[in-house]
Amino acid sequence: MSIWEISWKHDKKENENKKVDIVIVGAGMTGLTTAYMLENKDICVVDASSIGHGVTLNTTAKINYFQQRNYTKIKKLVNEKTAKLYLKSQLDSIQTLKKIIEQEKIDCDFKKVPSYVFANTKKEIKPLQEEAKFLKKQGISIQKKELPDNIFSYLSYSVNDTYTFHPLKYLKGISQILQKRKVPVYENTQVIKIEKGKDGYRLLLNNGILEAKTIVFACHYPFFLLPFFLPIKSYIEKSYIIVSKSSTKEDYTYISSSDPTYSARFYESGKKKYQISLGESHNSAFRQNDKYHFQQIKKTFGLKEKDIIMEYSNVDIMTSDLIPYIGKIDQNMYLATGYNTWGMTNSILAASVISDQIMERKNPYSSFLNPLRKNVISYLKIPYYMVSQTKSYIGTKIKKQKLWYPDSVYFIKEGEDQLGVYIDKKGNRHIVYNRCPHLGCSLLFNEVEKTWDCPCHSSRFSIDGKCIKGPSIKDIRYKKENKTKKE
Repeated sequence: MSIWEISWKHDKKENENKKVDIVIVGAGMTGLTTAYMLENKDICVVDASSIGHGVTLNTTAKINYFQQRNYTKIKKLVNEKTAKLYLKSQLDSIQTLKKIIEQEKIDCDFKKVPSYVFANTKKEIKPLQEEAKFLKKQGISIQKKELPDNIFSYLSYSVNDTYTFHPLKYLKGISQILQKRKVPVYENTQVIKIEKGKDGYRLLLNNGILEAKTIVFACHYPFFLLPFFLPIKSYIEKSYIIVSKSSTKEDYTYISSSDPTYSARFYESGKKKYQISLGESHNSAFRQNDKYHFQQIKKTFGLKEKDIIMEYSNVDIMTSDLIPYIGKIDQNMYLATGYNTWGMTNSILAASVISDQIMERKNPYSSFLNPLRKNVISYLKIPYYMVSQTKSYIGTKIKKQKLWYPDSVYFIKEGEDQLGVYIDKKGNRHIVYNRCPHLGCSLLFNEVEKTWDCPCHSSRFSIDGKCIKGPSIKDIRYKKENKTKKE
């Protein structure tokens, strides 16, 4: 569940086993915007779920270029030229999204609001001052200003040309445009396997076959290992989101300047106003007690239980140099991933770059976003990613999770199979295989959202084992008929 959850009538397509020039895997912000930009092309879009019901659904939906201290970090990790180029790419992406929304008259609660970045410890003051200095040098109108609503900080800066919107309403508008163009969007269509041939690709699906000359992967975390080896080029960051009633008369966004990230924005629906609070961001391989993190957010933001509407989590792919992986990775194969928590601007950036590459148009950002780029930082961080992956893989297998799980969750072994069991409030037992089909990591039970989550690569499964988010393409349903008793 998410505050952005909406439904609308649209022409739901069933796979027709057809040939197309371009298939886009993923019907979120990146996938549908890419399809929109590839006008007059023979395209189809496939998604394992419904339109916008992947990572897009759980975003806080801030359209922002003031991204904590990313520019000075990129300057140190890569160079100043790249930091400037990344800033320009974010500014251009905001204007591109604004133009689409205004030109197509998409009703998506698009609103200009001020955004703040603040230091919540004394040691963050100087680094934040350096970030502000960098932005001023690039001509950004940034000012030192206290946070609204008497929120305490040691230092805060604000900019006024940032936005918020409703991402699902935006996708509704884009999907209606695609429908008029007769671009099919196949929902609940999972890619099981891809075969490369002389004339393109053959996609084996859960409900048929598709053939395409070109593939665009816009599905957050691609399910394949080759040719990109994403697991050794990134890590998963998990964040926790709480939506609560708000009485503030202000409208703004704010975010802490360093990790762990704490941020908030506000959203009005009718006469009601909500605060969307995000916090406790961490590498999913570590600090895995979900219930604890939700409690910490309530404490940090001073949220009252009676005001809380919903709680859910989200994951982001973090790259070694804080720059997304966007562009060509193989012959007629394109990838967009690694948005480093800034998915709204980077999804538009990805759509622009990939559509330009496919149409053989020049794009000023293609080079520095190249997924196959090589830099020293990437190589130096491989051991860290390997340690993270190893910890995620081994950690839960030694039942360390027993340190925080209640009696309603336990793990047993049946033959060679590791099983996870959740007992609901009615006493019903929900049994699953406690192994992610993607790369074999053990799963963690999320007490708050009642899901089985993979800490390695962010696959997610329902309490009965249905795969509801990739990169896994298989369920973990317990298939044996005999009932397992608690040991």
